[in-house]
Amino acid sequence: MQYGGAESKTALVLVSGGLDSVLAAKLLMHCGINVLGITFHTPFFGGDKARRSAELAGIDCREADITAPHLEMLQAPRYGYGRNMNPCIDCHILMVAEAYARMESWGADFLATGEVLGERPMSQNRAALDLVAKRSGAEGYLLRPLSAKLLEPTIHERMGLVPREALLDISGRGRRRQMELAARWGIHEYQTPAGGCILTDKIFSQRLRDLMEMATSFAEGDIELLKKGRHFKSGAVKIVVGRNSRENECLERLAGPGDTLMWERAHPGPTALLRSYGDHIDEAALAEASRLVGRYGKSKRPAGLAEMNIFRMDEQARRTERPPATSTVFKPT
Repeated sequence: MQYGGAESKTALVLVSGGLDSVLAAKLLMHCGINVLGITFHTPFFGGDKARRSAELAGIDCREADITAPHLEMLQAPRYGYGRNMNPCIDCHILMVAEAYARMESWGADFLATGEVLGERPMSQNRAALDLVAKRSGAEGYLLRPLSAKLLEPTIHERMGLVPREALLDISGRGRRRQMELAARWGIHEYQTPAGGCILTDKIFSQRLRDLMEMATSFAEGDIELLKKGRHFKSGAVKIVVGRNSRENECLERLAGPGDTLMWERAHPGPTALLRSYGDHIDEAALAEASRLVGRYGKSKRPAGLAEMNIFRMDEQARRTERPPATSTVFKPT
């Protein structure tokens, strides 16, 4: 059944790339409601999958970069972390708040998400859904179409501008009803329910914990560095060793003022990036980096016997080019 007419409104739908958010948007479209999508970008997740899903579903989708507020939130989430370093409730609050802040200027009347009551026990239980609506400032304007009949009606439902009888009462972790809807509406390509947030990854989360112990604050470049290479510590110095030529090139691009790059002079092998979260990069850190470069390189040398090239980055260093071969030579003893 089709709804709509002169009272038709516009919903700003948070699109994740998964099936639920696409179904929520399609359901609103079938209600005669105009739909505009929004997806978010941070160093931990991007909008590529969401844009692809939106395109296939015929949804006009915009992307917003929320790196700065997300990094601030991540360092002290009010509602804590999940199993790893994923602050799911705080992240949901932030994304809904960011969407709500854009809602009026983008010509939307209310927000909608694909959240399903009880699908994720920690972040989509009734208390968590109510908390997200309240703390984001969007209470009364945040509609969950797939579970709406199990939740309190929003302002637009009470006004009759969103037909509550057309909304759904899906709950729990089962996916049967979503799959049936997808088949009915011809949606055949979509992502699995598990998202692409790297904060749920155990190894990355441990690296992030180490960074947070070493640094009082950090930036996007520090996060990008966590995604590359093998990671080690020497005091207040982080040492990252490339695993292949592509990662070596990435480390060279990520090196910034104050960082040091090191590689073996006579043999091909890994590049090491040293970044200090203290006063400076000391001789102990250089010696440890030299040992690691030799360990993972092709020379199979005994530790401390090879000459190393060291390149110390400054404000004038060009990160898009390989440091010159005339860099300083370090010979560990």
